[in-house]
Amino acid sequence: MTRMPLIGVTACRQMLGKYDSHTVGDKYVEAAAYAGLPVVLPARSTPTDPQQLLEQLDGILFTGSPSNVEPRHYHGTPSLEGTQHDPSRDANTLPLLRLAIEKGVPVFCICRGFQELNVSLGGTLHQRVQELPGYMDHREPQLDSVAERYAPQHAVAVQAGGVFERIGLPAQFQVNSLHSQGVDRLAERLRVEALAPDGLIEAVSLPDAPGFLIGVQWHPEWRFTENPESLKLFQAFREACQAYAQARDQR
Repeated sequence: MTRMPLIGVTACRQMLGKYDSHTVGDKYVEAAAYAGLPVVLPARSTPTDPQQLLEQLDGILFTGSPSNVEPRHYHGTPSLEGTQHDPSRDANTLPLLRLAIEKGVPVFCICRGFQELNVSLGGTLHQRVQELPGYMDHREPQLDSVAERYAPQHAVAVQAGGVFERIGLPAQFQVNSLHSQGVDRLAERLRVEALAPDGLIEAVSLPDAPGFLIGVQWHPEWRFTENPESLKLFQAFREACQAYAQARDQR
C-alpha cells in the first residue's frame, strides 16, 4: 500500500487573548488533507531547521494570513502604522520555501504564501494596492457572512502555455479577493499564470523548479470541492505530492 503523503501547513504566530499561539485556519488543513496527512508547521521563535523538516514532508501548503511580510525582506519602505506583521512566520517560511523549491518538494502558495514566494525569490510587493492609480480594490468585502466575503469578486485571465493551461483550467474564471498587498516586481524566475482585469499578477509558476510549484493570490482552499477550478488546482497538488512520496520511498 502506498504511504499517505505528509503535507506541511504553515502556521501563523499571534496572540489569542493573553496566550502566544500558533494558528492556522481549518480551511487550509482540510484542503491539505485532500493531498495527504496535514502536519501543522509552527512559526517558532527559533526557526526549525528547514532541512530536517523537508526530510519528512512530501508537500507544503503555504497559507494565507492576516499579517503581511515585513518590508525589510524586499527592501521596501516601512509599513504604515497598524499593519500586522508576523516576524516569526517570516523567519520560518522564507528559508523553508527557498529550500523546498531547491529540493523539488511540491509547493502550493496561497495569498500571503504567494507573496512569500515572490519575496523569497527576490521580488517585491505593493503594500496597499487599493491606493495605486489604475488598480482595483482587492481587499476583503466588508459583508456579514464569511461565505459572502469569500464569494467571487473578479475574473482572472489564464496565460497561455503554462501550468494552469496544462492542468485544464479555462482561459478565464472568477476568483475571490481578500488582500491589500500584491506583486510589484515579479521575481525573475517566476512565470505569470493569471492576471486580474487591472493587470495585477494573480498566479505564478516556476518553470525551472525541479518539482511542482504554483502560487495564487486568491483563496482556492475555500470550499474547494465545490469549485471546479479550485478542485483542479488541488488535484494537481495532490498528484504531485503522491508522486513525490512514492519516489522518495523508492530511493
